[in-house]
Amino acid sequence: MPDAKPIILFTAFEPSGDDHASAVIAALKRDHPDADIRAWGGPRMRDAGAEIIARTGDDAVMGMPGLAKIREHKRINADIARWVEQHRPTVHVPVDSPAANFPVCAITKRAGAKVVHLVAPQLWAWGPWRIKKLRRLTDHVLCLLPFEEKWFRDRGVPATFIGHPLFDHAPDTETLDAAIADWPDGHPKIALMPGSRPGEMRANFALLLNAYNRLAREHPGMRGIVAATKDEVVPVLRRLAKDANTEWPESLEVRCGATDAVVRWCDLALVVSGTVTLQIARQRRPMVIVYKSSRLLWALIARWIIRTPFFTLPNLVAGREIVPELVPHFTGADPVADRAVALLESPDAAEAQRRDLAEIASRFEGHHAADEAAAAIARFAGLGPSTPAATGESRVAYQV
Repeated sequence: MPDAKPIILFTAFEPSGDDHASAVIAALKRDHPDADIRAWGGPRMRDAGAEIIARTGDDAVMGMPGLAKIREHKRINADIARWVEQHRPTVHVPVDSPAANFPVCAITKRAGAKVVHLVAPQLWAWGPWRIKKLRRLTDHVLCLLPFEEKWFRDRGVPATFIGHPLFDHAPDTETLDAAIADWPDGHPKIALMPGSRPGEMRANFALLLNAYNRLAREHPGMRGIVAATKDEVVPVLRRLAKDANTEWPESLEVRCGATDAVVRWCDLALVVSGTVTLQIARQRRPMVIVYKSSRLLWALIARWIIRTPFFTLPNLVAGREIVPELVPHFTGADPVADRAVALLESPDAAEAQRRDLAEIASRFEGHHAADEAAAAIARFAGLGPSTPAATGESRVAYQV
């Protein structure tokens, strides 16, 4: 028998989705303490106040093989279908991961739930023909990038730009400065951001390391830090360097779970394309962005389906190239190092990039993604006005 009380169901299948959803769940529980929130999700969603029906996202970190992942998602979908039939959620909030979430949306839609997408599927980048499917499977899309609202609305999909969680709270520079006070000094200071997914690290880490080694030979006083997402990633990176016969120099250290501090510390970042580029932009640090791809797969498939002039988030938001992007990248480390040298040896070029990054960061001002998402979801769930005790002072910081 369906539950009488409105139920909000979140489904997130990657650590990034766990991050996005957790801040929104915390805001919902702050404004509506009695809200019934269930989830297929991760530990941060649990800590924010959701009842976790099943844990997800661990395979995204460990790198489950393709066929095993397909079988796993079929099992998850069957479990969700049984649960939905029994509990009949009022609102379903799919978080990112459209390939995993679209089948779940079909299940919840058939059961009568309103579907509110948290993080817009990037149909503007590739697969725009899927817009018809999205129209069928969503009631509203909550967009994290400024240009997305118009793109979806122009194609008949209700959408709202809510800001981006990375910009909900300014970095605490005093705390960051204290954290990096005893970190290595040198000039220049280079950050390596190898990504969080196993495939990203396999494809790109040796490339970043080779670029770093060339820069180190040309700048003897240089120091570097690799920003690893968690302790378990460190031996993976060490093994990738060894497998590629790439030297790991003494000048290069690793810090885990401290991305904002690494950004604060560095003069320049060499970064694998992804959301972290906005995290760097938030602190106005110059960067070179790369994403190594298969030339064959690009020629056969990707070049025909990708529809954007740029691939990286700062350039997409700006509508022009403000950051050097080597995406897709098919060759070695020299082009990455060359673009880094251009920024290191030209203070004017580095300052121009900092100004441009400040301008795109300003486009997120006036929004608080977690609060605006929570308010929209609450409206669809019929939860009514928030409790009087809810104030901006109680906002929960988005964790990075």
